[in-house]
Amino acid sequence: MRINKALRAAVGAVALAVAVTACGGGSDKSASENAASGKLTIGIKFDQPGMGLQNSDGSYSGFDVDVAKYVAEKLGVQADGIKFVEAPTPNRETLIQNGQVDYIVGTYSINDKRKEKVDFAGPYFVTGQQLLVRADNTTINGKDDIKGKTVCSAKGSTPAQNIENNFKDTQLQTYDTYSLCLEGLKSGAVDAMTTDGTILAGFAAQQPGVFKVVGEPFTTEKYGIGVKKGDTEIRGKINDAITEMITSGAWKAAIEKNFAGAGFQVPTPPTVDRY
Repeated sequence: MRINKALRAAVGAVALAVAVTACGGGSDKSASENAASGKLTIGIKFDQPGMGLQNSDGSYSGFDVDVAKYVAEKLGVQADGIKFVEAPTPNRETLIQNGQVDYIVGTYSINDKRKEKVDFAGPYFVTGQQLLVRADNTTINGKDDIKGKTVCSAKGSTPAQNIENNFKDTQLQTYDTYSLCLEGLKSGAVDAMTTDGTILAGFAAQQPGVFKVVGEPFTTEKYGIGVKKGDTEIRGKINDAITEMITSGAWKAAIEKNFAGAGFQVPTPPTVDRY
């Protein structure tokens, strides 16, 4: 299927932005050292309603943002000492390795391949892959209906890899961001969009009556906070912060706030992995 000119232009703009970000300088200081100075640079998603979103006024909102702020506070850094930067899916490991961020809270699924390059604190949330379609779509009701269809996901994401590896009769379309997938879905360039159910619920809630989430989750995704490989000090501190956020009730309150009106049920809190 052909993509319209506006969508192609948007793809090019995002690619340019990613290239500029990747070329930026990093810090030689550890995350703990930066926290001790009262400053942290944290990677989040800018285009995921309910999880990580840059609002029109320049502020940031979402469950991942609240987790990032809670952790920062436990590390001794107040909200005004945080610099949020965009962490597109294909560039997360590079941002961490180059010291361009102290940690990433960006719907970052823990898997063995990524653990070769970075370490993870958490998990702080467990979800699963689902499908988003246009509200008037009656032919796709779950993963068994995507044979012969074009399905979009973020480049380098776990959901994209799952479609490529396990759904051979499905045409995979990838972009750097999920918002570009959403534009493709809205225009009819793709038949469905796939990623974790929490992300899809946020998109559906943002545009009521336009999209709908279909089917049961068909994977298990554990979201972790990405840190520099070998930095056991910051990983341990972040694990402590996640545990406290869960036990204090702040974790549940953040979920209820960010998914209000989306019909999203608060799940059982995860157990933090302290391997």
